[in-house]
Amino acid sequence: MHDLVKRLNALCEAVPFQASWYLKDLATGARADRLGDVPVPSASTRKISIMMAALAAVHAGKLSLDQRVTIEAKYQDNDSGTFQHLTPGFWITLRDALVMMIIVSDNTCTGLVVDLVGLDNVQRYCEAVGMTGTIHRFGIPPKLGPEHSLAQVTTTTPNDQGLLLELILRGTTDAAVAARLGCTPELCRLGLDILSWQKLKTRLPSLLPLGTKVAHKTGTGARGYMDAGIIFKDGRPLCILTAYTEHVPPALADGTPGFAAAAQLIGRMARLGYDALGA
Repeated sequence: MHDLVKRLNALCEAVPFQASWYLKDLATGARADRLGDVPVPSASTRKISIMMAALAAVHAGKLSLDQRVTIEAKYQDNDSGTFQHLTPGFWITLRDALVMMIIVSDNTCTGLVVDLVGLDNVQRYCEAVGMTGTIHRFGIPPKLGPEHSLAQVTTTTPNDQGLLLELILRGTTDAAVAARLGCTPELCRLGLDILSWQKLKTRLPSLLPLGTKVAHKTGTGARGYMDAGIIFKDGRPLCILTAYTEHVPPALADGTPGFAAAAQLIGRMARLGYDALGA
């Protein structure tokens, strides 16, 4: 792990923007981080906790995965996902809204789900499971430029997202851990499955062997790019890696677009972890 940490940090030190991360080797339990407790904009990685709060509400009998939810025009003023472009007034199930919220980061569904669960309830949920550095501030994010402050957006930490992902994974087989999440093992398995169906694969999975299973959620903010997930190898969970970039410039000195540099960094970090821990 020591050599891997040095190599991960060297990658981060080579880029002209802030990079933070959390890593856990799921075989040995060893963990490490870089600025792991420093708050950063969550962007859409916040949706992992929104999904789990919704699944907890299902377990509590407050919501049902099969209930119909109507896609209203008031939720479509956003720039993420696909439902923003569709004719309002149609319905889907809550389960399908959760799927779309995660796998294509659909903010129309996100706004709807947050309203169903309650923003205050989502925040209380995070605090209850131990995500002490996470603050949810809205359902559909405001449209802000890169000069925004942390207080204007939902914030989290690499360590918080790593904790949540580990609890979800452990909750799939351990009823006591699932109960800590307010869920059952079956609901944790559904959450993990939905994360593994992710369609946005230009970050953590981008340099991994074709077909590698990664249960993850990406994020794109006004000033950074991120991804948080569980990487598998040969059918077993290998490691948890959450990676966040901050203050990414529009372009690097050599002309490389900032978003591409951030995505490449995250992909290289994931490959280093995959090779080092999966050997």
